[in-house]
Amino acid sequence: MIEQISAFFNIEMIYLWLNFGVIPFWVTLIFFPQSKVCNFIVTSIFPFFILSIIYSYLLYLFYIDGYNFDQNFSLYLSINNLKELFLENSFLVLFWIHFLAMNLFCGCWIVKDSQKFNISKYLNFFPLIITYFIGPIGLFIYWLIRIFFAKRINLID
Repeated sequence: MIEQISAFFNIEMIYLWLNFGVIPFWVTLIFFPQSKVCNFIVTSIFPFFILSIIYSYLLYLFYIDGYNFDQNFSLYLSINNLKELFLENSFLVLFWIHFLAMNLFCGCWIVKDSQKFNISKYLNFFPLIITYFIGPIGLFIYWLIRIFFAKRINLID
């Protein structure tokens, strides 16, 4: 039975489940930011716990398969090394989990911070959508909106 489960959860299937799995969290953040579901599940440790378990599972699988983790540190040496790492599906799916987790974390922070300053969920719609796709730009757009509601520019929070 365990063999059947591990055969089903190959890298390609995990990638698809990751992409579909974060959508309910983002829909809740965007459309229902004041709901109890958002407060207790989405902006809690829950989604990051799940992503951490998947990440750990993949690390274990790659270790068993003999993946060379030392080569991951070569990404800091040149852009060509980074390009070579992205040719490997195992590195790519680990990077993708990292990307999804960081963008979701930023989205959760935007929702929590906007509630602190009473920023309308309609104003957060655009920054949250942009954060879902390209995190840093969405975060910057939210920061610009936040300046007007906080009535100050605060570089340290």
